[in-house]
Amino acid sequence: MRGFWPIFKRELFAYFVTPLAFVLILAFVFWQGLHFYLLVRSFAQATEASIDQGPVQAFFGGDVFYYLPLILICPAITMRLFAEERRSGTIETLLTTPVSSVGVVLAKFTAAMVAYLAMWAPTLLYIVIMKRAGDIDWRVVGTSYLGVLGVGAQYIALGTMMSAVARSQLVALILSSIVILGFFLLGLGEFVLDEGPARELCAYMSVWSQMGELSKGIVDSRRLVLDGSLTLFPLFVTNRLVDAWRWG
Repeated sequence: MRGFWPIFKRELFAYFVTPLAFVLILAFVFWQGLHFYLLVRSFAQATEASIDQGPVQAFFGGDVFYYLPLILICPAITMRLFAEERRSGTIETLLTTPVSSVGVVLAKFTAAMVAYLAMWAPTLLYIVIMKRAGDIDWRVVGTSYLGVLGVGAQYIALGTMMSAVARSQLVALILSSIVILGFFLLGLGEFVLDEGPARELCAYMSVWSQMGELSKGIVDSRRLVLDGSLTLFPLFVTNRLVDAWRWG
């Protein structure tokens, strides 16, 4: 873990000293604000008999508005982590300093996660607005944000790995988006496949089902294991790549 703190501070500073983070945050907040507005309007126009889910459940994964921005936002956060350092040649300078490969990878990943969570922070205002309009189950809110954290960790870890694979930020962005979209589409197989092992696998991998459960306050330990596995494996691969650059 040598070198974690200075690299983490440098990466976090790089996010917020450039327009990238602010553009992404503004775009994300605008999208989620539009999502919240459409959600409120839908609930206002619906009859009591037609409402089959609560507002928190609807906001966190109740429709495609939750998932679409993540497919692009997470790759945009991570695309520069290693790709830009390799393109500019600063990766060699970094790896000749007394830092460990694990420290480098975790510092970059953690900085990207902080930027990701900063994007979600303004959505707490929507929960406050919902609370003023009616009762809110804070346990459900907590499990919903747990899902936000778990899904985000998966996608940020995958984006970190793709940034290490690519030498171009654009290529890293495209590769990350394709992989994340692939995982998302794989999960949708639970809605189209017939009963059997393939459908069960798709249901287990489904982010939609995971967020559906967590937004109801249901915490399945198998989902948490999946989140951990899909976060740790890309980080392990990234660490091996950094080791290869150091000794290769």
